[in-house]
Amino acid sequence: MAPLMKVAFSRKNLWERSPRLLRASFGSLLGLLPQSLLLGRHFREHLALVESSQRWDENRIREYQTVRLRQLAAHAVSAPYWRRVFRDACLDPARLTLDDLGRLPRLTRDAVRDHGADMCTSSIERRDVDYVATSGSTGAPVAFYIGADRSPLEYSYLVAGWKRAGYELGMPLVVFRGRPIAPDRAGLRHEYDPVLRYHSYSVYHTTDADMARYVAHIRTVGGCYVLGYPSAIYALARHLHRTKTPAPLNIRGIFAESETFYDAQRAFVEEVFGCRAWSAYGQTEKVVAATECEDSSRLHVWPTYGICELLDEQGAPITTPGRRGEIVGTSFLNTFMPFIRYRTGDCATLSAHRCSCCGRNHLLLDQVRGHRLQEMLVAGDGTLIPWTAVNMHDDTFAHVLRFQFRQHEPGVAILRIVPDPHFTILDQRRIAARLRHRLSERLQVRIELAGSVPLTANGKAVYVDQQVPDIDRFEPDDDESLGEWTAVR
Repeated sequence: MAPLMKVAFSRKNLWERSPRLLRASFGSLLGLLPQSLLLGRHFREHLALVESSQRWDENRIREYQTVRLRQLAAHAVSAPYWRRVFRDACLDPARLTLDDLGRLPRLTRDAVRDHGADMCTSSIERRDVDYVATSGSTGAPVAFYIGADRSPLEYSYLVAGWKRAGYELGMPLVVFRGRPIAPDRAGLRHEYDPVLRYHSYSVYHTTDADMARYVAHIRTVGGCYVLGYPSAIYALARHLHRTKTPAPLNIRGIFAESETFYDAQRAFVEEVFGCRAWSAYGQTEKVVAATECEDSSRLHVWPTYGICELLDEQGAPITTPGRRGEIVGTSFLNTFMPFIRYRTGDCATLSAHRCSCCGRNHLLLDQVRGHRLQEMLVAGDGTLIPWTAVNMHDDTFAHVLRFQFRQHEPGVAILRIVPDPHFTILDQRRIAARLRHRLSERLQVRIELAGSVPLTANGKAVYVDQQVPDIDRFEPDDDESLGEWTAVR
């Protein structure tokens, strides 16, 4: 699929791309309005559905998923790719059942790259469609299109999951994610979003002086929850512990997402902050989402988000608790470019089909391990920058087959790129410019074109070949590593 960078016409995109001064000027006014009103009718309606579905029995869940699957399939066959797939499988979308899914082939990243244009159910020129890119488990970026209307639906799952921790809509969130943030006059890198109630801080600037400013400001925002990358939250906890600074008492809980959250990290974070840390699971492709419950750290898969399958190396369903397999998902959120039986490349252990603690009839997953590890780049002053914060979801790597950072000294890194046949000097300049924007003066990156980038023994990508000695980073124990699971390729 030839990538096309575009910005869909949606309230979310218009707001996020409006000038910072404009957003700030409207902030005080928007802050007076109920957040549910700002997030829109679709958000409110879907949040009600998501919350009610937590009380459904198994029959109600199967009934809902069957109806949604048939609707998705009937829509999907308007695209040439899916029309061929259903024809070859001799399946009628109108009569499709959950048990029929196994007769369809699993969708791979290679298929998305090779047939993406034929997977779309309408023109990519539509104004309500977003272009999205994601780094794959094997290091090859994948680009796809998705309707801009999915944002309020997806956010409803986040809010429903946070509510299990005591969060109430309208409460502020202290955010440590990959958004570049300029300093104010006092040197504080902070930005406030009055719609989402986000207080965002820079994960690219994490010296003790930076962290001290962040902590001092966090103390002023009232009762709040921390939301961010596990590596960034862990770095903040390390700062508090190392400097013997008491954690802000107004923090009610921790929401860790987008990276593997290791058990030892979780325990340390909970000890330092004095509250529970919660993890969640999802992907850029929006096929499976899962959240912990009030009484368990096992991940509960949302049945209204999509259909989750856990498959063994031969592609057979795993039904015995304790067995490990690959997560394969069918998305209910993306109807523009349907992902049906999509291989995520992530693996998990089946725990149960019902939670004995909370009573929800949700599929329970344990030891979920994805391709987003906590790989780090080292800034010139020795502080760490999470690779996840550098990852791009636009057309930055549109004509790149694989890429990898290689670093031997703080503040300097080489970005090795395997170009595709359409790669030009304009692509190289675009990549360099966007990295400069994100990394600012923190890291100088030199781009090198390469014929290949090595993978691990089990075919996974290492995005940061980190060779800087003696850096202070978290190293998981052997039982917390990804391990060698040959079916994830």
